[in-house]
Amino acid sequence: MLKTILRRTGQVAAIAAAGLVMSAQAAEPIKIGSFLSVTGPASFLGDPELKTLEMYVEKINEDGGVLGRPLELIHYDDVGNASNARNFASRLIRSDRVDIIVGGSTTGATMAAVPLVEQAKVPFISLAGAVVITNPVKKWVFKTPQTDRMAAERILTDMKDRGITRFGLISGTGGFGSSGRTQTLDVVEQMGMEVVADVTYSGSDTDMTAQLTNIRNTDGVEAVLNFGFGQGPAIVTRNYAQLGMELPFYQSHGVASDSFLELAGDAAEGVRLPASPLLVPDSLPDDDPQKQVVQDYKAEYEARWDSKVSTFGAYAYDGLMLAVQAIEAAGSTDKEAVREALENIQGYVGVTGVFNMSPEDHNGLEADSFRILEVQNGEWKLIN
Repeated sequence: MLKTILRRTGQVAAIAAAGLVMSAQAAEPIKIGSFLSVTGPASFLGDPELKTLEMYVEKINEDGGVLGRPLELIHYDDVGNASNARNFASRLIRSDRVDIIVGGSTTGATMAAVPLVEQAKVPFISLAGAVVITNPVKKWVFKTPQTDRMAAERILTDMKDRGITRFGLISGTGGFGSSGRTQTLDVVEQMGMEVVADVTYSGSDTDMTAQLTNIRNTDGVEAVLNFGFGQGPAIVTRNYAQLGMELPFYQSHGVASDSFLELAGDAAEGVRLPASPLLVPDSLPDDDPQKQVVQDYKAEYEARWDSKVSTFGAYAYDGLMLAVQAIEAAGSTDKEAVREALENIQGYVGVTGVFNMSPEDHNGLEADSFRILEVQNGEWKLIN
């Protein structure tokens, strides 16, 4: 009788211990790794991205987490340096043992990390723009912003709608500007248009008057397109106005934020660019599937941080939500299962656009997810 009682007591204890272990495992945090350019020359990208991740990780945890587990954000500031990004990606993978990475503010930082995540087989959702990130498709790499090729297609389509077929191109020599230039030159040929002047500027240039004068003096120029990000495009815009150039002027999505309006001032009047609807949420028709998502994100971000929202923070929002949706669909943090779930997300309505991923497309957006905006009276206005 005593042996039976002891045996049953031992079984109960074993079951209780197993339950505690399972409970502890269930409560282990899901680790979201991130490296972003929070400070340095690309801080206008990384700062709103980090604030967005922090805000929504907290919000998700307050609502019970994911799969009954809290999210843990592990973040490093790469200061816009590709070497730092590579080192931090390695740390996230090897030391922090994260379940997924949402980060990479710039193309350079992203591409520095790609070989590491591919080798380690960790799902990675980039927040950078260049087409090279997901084309050709890399098994473990995804991205939330539209590509620079899509931006070129959207801009040139708007030009053609205005009867413009010959234009001048000025671009930055960094990763984003260089890739944007390459994609623009490729799209031009397909659309039967012509770049009649092609000039560049470096990140350290503080005056682009010479380059713009070159464009102005070129016969047949009907418009100008600047492909770049950071302070460079604002300098180009101010120089453009100082030279009295009155041709239609386009910027890329690399400056789609209110920060650009502040840097460029009155010189930005009339500038057009492709952007997400986040900058003009109230202009969207009520039946637009993105309207509520965009309005909610804008309201929550601005209330929390007391600062204006930017499209770059939206890339982080979509990246985190895609990660959460994939983990929930996989039912675990098994990396291959999460990767496969990401690859098969269809119809996710984000702030940036409606995402339809596939094994052949790890971005999931189309060029028409961009809206064309124009600066009117110092504010963004929806054109089409």
